[in-house]
Amino acid sequence: MSGSIGLSWRLLRGGGRRGLLGAGLTMAAVAVSTALLLFAVVANLGFAGRAEREAWRNPVAATAGAVAIEAVHTDYVRDRRIIVVDLAALGPQAPPPPPGLARFPAPGEIWLSPALAGLAGELPADQLADRLRGRRGGTVGDEGLVHPGELLVVRGQTADAPVMRADAPVDPRTGVAPTRIADFRGEPTQNAEAYKALGLIASVLMVVPLLVFGGAAARLTVARRDQRLAALRLVGASPGQVVAMTVVEAVITAFGGALLGLTLYGLLTPLLARIEIAGGSWFLADLWPGVLPVLAVLLAVPLLVGASAVVGLRRVVVSPLGVAKRETPPAMRFVRVGALLAVLAVVPALNGRTEVGVIAVVIGLAFLCVNLVGPWVVGVIGRITARVARTPARLLAGRRLVDDPRAAWRTVSGVALTGFVAGFIGLVSPADLVVHDSRGELLVSAPAARSADLAAEARERLSAAKVPAEVTVGEGGRTGGRKPIIISVGRSGPAGGSTAGTSAPAAGTPAPAGTAGVDAALVDRARTALDGLVPGRVASSPADEDRFNYQIIDDIGVGTVVVLTVSFLVAIVSAGITAASSILDRRQTYALLRLAGTPLEVLNRARRAETLVPLTVMGGGAVAVGMFCALPFVSIGMNVTGAVTLLVCVVLGFAGVVGAGAATAPLLRSVTADPAPRPD
Repeated sequence: MSGSIGLSWRLLRGGGRRGLLGAGLTMAAVAVSTALLLFAVVANLGFAGRAEREAWRNPVAATAGAVAIEAVHTDYVRDRRIIVVDLAALGPQAPPPPPGLARFPAPGEIWLSPALAGLAGELPADQLADRLRGRRGGTVGDEGLVHPGELLVVRGQTADAPVMRADAPVDPRTGVAPTRIADFRGEPTQNAEAYKALGLIASVLMVVPLLVFGGAAARLTVARRDQRLAALRLVGASPGQVVAMTVVEAVITAFGGALLGLTLYGLLTPLLARIEIAGGSWFLADLWPGVLPVLAVLLAVPLLVGASAVVGLRRVVVSPLGVAKRETPPAMRFVRVGALLAVLAVVPALNGRTEVGVIAVVIGLAFLCVNLVGPWVVGVIGRITARVARTPARLLAGRRLVDDPRAAWRTVSGVALTGFVAGFIGLVSPADLVVHDSRGELLVSAPAARSADLAAEARERLSAAKVPAEVTVGEGGRTGGRKPIIISVGRSGPAGGSTAGTSAPAAGTPAPAGTAGVDAALVDRARTALDGLVPGRVASSPADEDRFNYQIIDDIGVGTVVVLTVSFLVAIVSAGITAASSILDRRQTYALLRLAGTPLEVLNRARRAETLVPLTVMGGGAVAVGMFCALPFVSIGMNVTGAVTLLVCVVLGFAGVVGAGAATAPLLRSVTADPAPRPD
C-alpha cells in the first residue's frame, strides 16, 4: 500500500503543467463547495443559537418553587420593535439573573441593549427615552440578545406592580402574560421555530447542489486519469493498487481544497454577518460553526470526493483495455427515471401540516433524483441530436453526448439544478403585500368598564405633550371585556367634548382621512405620551400587529436572494471548471480533429451545442420538477415577484453557461495550437 501511495504522490507532482492545472481545477471546485457547505451548515446553527438566546423571554410556568414573575410585551419606535421584559422577585433573595445580565434587576431599575441605549441617546427624550424610566442598572450582553441591533429593555418591578398583574396580549407573538417561573430556561418562540423551519428548507436547496458539485469535482479530468490508471493495470498493477492510488490522489487534492474553502469562508464571514434576517444582522459567533462541525466538514468533503473517484474506477478495474481503446460505455438504464417518478408520487401527499423534516427529505430526494436522471436524459438527447444533425458541429456534439453523457451532464448540472431551486422558490414566494401607511392611527386595548376614563386620560396626556390627536373609543374589540381606544395622530379632536362611547371604526380599520403619512417623530411622541396608560399594553398601529407577517415575507425575499446567489455561484463555477476540465480530458481528440482539418470555430460550435441543447431540455425539466414540488405549499398561482425571479434565473443560467464556454475558448485554442498528438 505504501508503494501505491508513493507512486500516486509522485504521479500527482509530476503530471506536468496541464496535470497540475487539472488538480488545481479540482481544488478550486472543492474549495467553493466547502465554503458554501459551511455556510449552509452554519445557517441552521445560527438560527438554533438565536432561538436559544431568545427562549428566556418565552417563560415556562413553574409547577413548584417559583422564584420570580416575568412579563413580556412589544413596543415600537420608528417602526422598529422594542422587546420589554418586566421581572419581579418573589422573595427577599434575588434570583439568578437572566442571560445577558450581570445580576437580577432591582425594582425601578432598567437594563438596555447597546442598540436601544444608542437610539435613546440619538432621539429626543419625548420620542423614546421618556418611556425608559428608571435608574440604569447596566447593559444587556450578547447572551441575552437575538442579534446585535436588537432593541431590548429589562425592567425591575415589584411583585404587586400593575404590569405584573396584567392579562395576556391578544397575539402571543407580541407578548407574554405575567408568569411565575423557577428559572430562565424558557422554550423557543413561534417566530424562532418558523425561521428554523425555513432555514432547514433553504439548506436543503443549497446543500444538494453542493454535494453534487463536490462529487463531480472528483471526476474532473477523469479521462486523463482513467487512461493513466488503465495503462498501469495493463502493465500489471492490481485493482487494489489502482484504487489506492486513486483514493490518495483524490483525497490529497480534496483536503487541500477543503482547507482553502475553510480559509475562504473565514474571510467572507464579516460580509455574511451583515445579511439581515428576522430584523437584524448576525453575531460573528453565530456564523462560526465551531471545532467539531469544521472537523466534520474537513473529513467529510475529502471522503466524498474519494468515494466519488472510486465509484468512477469501475471501467478501469473491470476493463482497462476498453478504456485504453476509448470504447463507448454501455447505456444507462431507465430505472433512473423510475426513481424520480417514485419520489414525485409522494409529493402530492405533503401539505403545510407535514413535519418540516419530512418535507426536507422529500425535496432533497427529488433534487438528487433530478441529478440521477440527468445523464440518462443527456444520452437520449445525444442520440436524437446525432440522428437529426445537419451540420458537422451538431454531429460532433451529438456523438460526444452519446459517448460520455455523464461528463456532458457535469457541465450543465449546476445550472439545471439551480433551475429546480428557481422553480421551487418562484412558486412558493409569497405574494407582494400592499402595506398601507397607518402609522397615524394608534390603538390601545383597555378594559371596557374603564375605557371612557382612560380615553379622557389619553387626551390629557397627548395635550400635555402637544401632540394633536383625536381620541375615540371603538365599539368592542377582538377579546371579551375590552374596547379599543383609537388615537388618530395629526388630527384635532372635538373641542372640549368627550368622545367616549361615540361610534368609531372597529380596531384594525384604515386610518381616517388626513392621518396617512403622519411624521414618524410625531407618532413616537404619541407612543411615549401614552406609555403606561394601560399596564401591559402599548399604543400600536394596525401595521404593528401584522409586522411579523411583513417581516417574514421580507426575510423570505432575502433568503431567496441568498439561496439563488449560492446556487448560481455553484452553477457558474461548476460550468466554468467542468468546461475547462472537459477540454483537458479531450485534448488529444481535439488535436486529432484539428489535424484532420476541422476548423476551430466548428469545435467551438460543437462545444456550445453540447451544453446548450441538454441545458434547454434538462433546465426546463428541472424547473418543472421544482414547481411541482412546491405545489402542495401554495394556494394561488405564481405572483409577479416569483415570475420575475424565475425569468431572471433562466436568463442568468443560460448566460452563465455561454460565458463559461467563451471563457474556456482560449484554453481550447492552446491545446490545439500544436495538433501533433503526444503520448500521455
